[in-house]
Formats: sequence, structure tokens, C-alpha cells
Amino acid sequence: MRRTSYEQMNCSIASALDVVGEPWTLLIVRDAFYGVRRFDDFQENLGIARNVLTARLKKLVEAGVFRKTAYRQRPLRHEYRLTDKGAALFTVIVGLKQWGDRYGAAARGGRPMDLVDRGDGRPLDPVLIDSDTGRRIELTNVRAVAGPGADQNTRSFFERLAVNKTPR
Repeated sequence: MRRTSYEQMNCSIASALDVVGEPWTLLIVRDAFYGVRRFDDFQENLGIARNVLTARLKKLVEAGVFRKTAYRQRPLRHEYRLTDKGAALFTVIVGLKQWGDRYGAAARGGRPMDLVDRGDGRPLDPVLIDSDTGRRIELTNVRAVAGPGADQNTRSFFERLAVNKTPR
């Protein structure tokens, strides 16, 4: 059976991309982390077409990443605020920032933006760590295995990977 949508895959990454994988979407979320909340401000900051921004914001509201609240009644105007679900994308945005700082064209002259501690202004260098051990997580010290929600196709995929890595 051929899959036609990310949503049909038994994969957390694919289901996340179904919500945030369209062009512009993560830049809209990034701007929300910077404090942008109003349609016109997103549009001006990003230079995105209004119809594209409307569609992306609508999808993000439907997905529960933003909540839309009125800030003026006449004429009716709304702002877009991150929900807890939207705020959880912070680590994704930071990871993309770090990748872009290291490999992206925008960073050739130095990092375009830094993260600093809100309290004392000290520069931060985020890392991914295991919450139980405090150990840094890197590609070289982890492997993916089927999880409790894996369907049979996903389990078979990971079983094939394990077989292929077994020394013969």
C-alpha cells in the first residue's frame, strides 16, 4: 500500500512536518518567539504574501500551535499567541538556528542572532541532554528503536535495521 501523506506514516517526525513542514511556517513560529503577535507585523517582518500568511496562521491555529484572540473590536483585529504546544517548538527553532549558525549562508559573517539569559544577559550555548542522566545527546551515542506506539511496518523497519547492523 502506497502512503500519500505524512499523516499516514507511523512517525513522529512525519506528523510534526504535517503541521510545521510547509515553507514559511517555522519562520512564523520563530517570529512569535521574538514577540510578534499581529498579522500585519508577521507580514511586514517576513515579507510573506498575505494569502500565504493567512493560510499558514489558520493551519497553526487549527493545529493548536497558536490561539487567536481579539485585541480590538472595531474594526475586529486579532493577534496570535503561542500555546503550550507552540512553545514546545522552541527546541526545534533553537536546533535549526544552531545548524544555520554552523552551516547556513546567513551566518557566513558571524551569527545573525544570539540567545542570552533573560536575567543576566549572559550568552547561552544550548545542548540536547538526557533528562535522567544529564548526558549530552549526540548522533554518535544514540540509536532509534521502535517505540510503544509503533505499528507493524515501523517495527519491521527497525528490526531490519538491527539485523543489518549485526556482525556476520
